[in-house]
Amino acid sequence: MYYVEKRIEISACHQLSLNYESKCTRLHGHNWIITIYCKARELDSNGMVVDFSEIKRLIKQPLDHQNLNEVLPFNPTAENIARWCTEQVPQCYKAVVQESEGNVAAYEREE
Repeated sequence: MYYVEKRIEISACHQLSLNYESKCTRLHGHNWIITIYCKARELDSNGMVVDFSEIKRLIKQPLDHQNLNEVLPFNPTAENIARWCTEQVPQCYKAVVQESEGNVAAYEREE
């Protein structure tokens, strides 16, 4: 099995829809760090699991400098963003989303 990891940094804002009172329900921004983990049994014709620039195109391009509430069709929690990332890159089996220092969420596909 071959593995690759791509770390992406984005700046984006969001506000959460919560069933309790929280300052996070107000629009605010983060400098997010998203790590994408991909794997493949066989390499493609270029000798890659997936091109790093393709991961960047699929994840960074739609999210960077955006209001995540306007570009994602769900409550943009770090957990939901991690799941979304795994759905964007076919070879991705895990995504880790850090929205601020010490606040990290991950999603891993079940095999």
